[in-house]
Amino acid sequence: MSTLLATPAPAPARSTLTGWLAVVSVMIAIFSIVTTEILPIGLLTSIGADFTISDGMAGLMMTAPGLIAAVAAPVATVATGRIDRRIMLCLFMFLLILANALMAVAPEYWVVLASRVLIGITIGGFWSIAAGLAERLVPAASASRANAVIFSSVPLGSVLGVPAGTLLGEIAGWRTAFVVVGVLSAAVLGMLLTFLPPLPARAVTRASVLRGLLRGINIRFALLATFLVVLAQFGAYTYVTPFLEQVTHVGPGMITLLLLIYGVAGILGNFLGGAAITRRPRATLGCAAAMMAIATLSLPVLGRWEAGALVLLIIWGIGYGAVPVSTQAWFAKAVPNAPEAASVLFTAAFQATFALGALTGGLVVDRGSPATVMLLGGLTAALAIVAVVTHAGQRRTWPDRQDLPRG
Repeated sequence: MSTLLATPAPAPARSTLTGWLAVVSVMIAIFSIVTTEILPIGLLTSIGADFTISDGMAGLMMTAPGLIAAVAAPVATVATGRIDRRIMLCLFMFLLILANALMAVAPEYWVVLASRVLIGITIGGFWSIAAGLAERLVPAASASRANAVIFSSVPLGSVLGVPAGTLLGEIAGWRTAFVVVGVLSAAVLGMLLTFLPPLPARAVTRASVLRGLLRGINIRFALLATFLVVLAQFGAYTYVTPFLEQVTHVGPGMITLLLLIYGVAGILGNFLGGAAITRRPRATLGCAAAMMAIATLSLPVLGRWEAGALVLLIIWGIGYGAVPVSTQAWFAKAVPNAPEAASVLFTAAFQATFALGALTGGLVVDRGSPATVMLLGGLTAALAIVAVVTHAGQRRTWPDRQDLPRG
């Protein structure tokens, strides 16, 4: 019996305008999800003080969603395989609204952690569907550009969402920041209901499909490259503020400006990566990893000066900006006949490594220094380049027979 079940013929094509409105709705949805996920970075001290817990305990707010998302991505997708994807996207947005509401009224820290579990489920489920959605919303010729638009929400969450939420938290209290993100999530739910077309599941993603994909060489390379580049990113970037404080010796205002510039560079990298990934998938991911490696390996030396830190953060931002769209494209190219299953593996790998990177970086910075974290991040990014070069050296093509799910 086949592991993929046939579905009815696709619905008639919609207008290009309506399709792009749907793309923008998904992009803003992921922006609100990313903002909610990483907002505690800027509010960690305030939240910890309110519940009289240590910074380490408060850090669980960052680790928990990534780990939960890694599990939720395959479980939620397999469990809801026959349900219209439009319905599932809207249900996940409702969970995000509920999570933000719980954060805003949490009387005890365990309620905060329960909220973060809901966020992890939302991330795992929503990303697994949205990562392969562009081709169903716009004409095939525009799919790569639409995918870049959707993933521009990742750096936008860092550039706009977190600084704005942190500032609001300082002015009106951290709970107010989550109220505002919750209101934004409710507005996005309305947009999804208005602009998304019916999206019947094209294929039922079963556990056997996911296991079958893991036998493929191309998927294994995609997993390896994603693991290395995301581990490098979040192992280092989570602790870039301590580096700028202790090594570059700049104040809070300059740190905010430098991180804002980094985020803007990330948006540029996202669209450059989206434009290049279709024609040169290996070169795009390899260049992204190389820029990250150069920046993080150079920071302990050149980052002692503001000008050096500025230039290197721009290089780092452009490099990492191309990573989400590049790594997702590797998964999609490996198994074009099962895009949702590929997106599930991509989401699980990305989120699990996100949590592992932040945790590993914390252990290193506690026992070493922020400069040590940067060096290890750069070496890990260099290993990602090795994985990409090895894939090219073996003359792998996408897809190959091993990557196809078997019945």
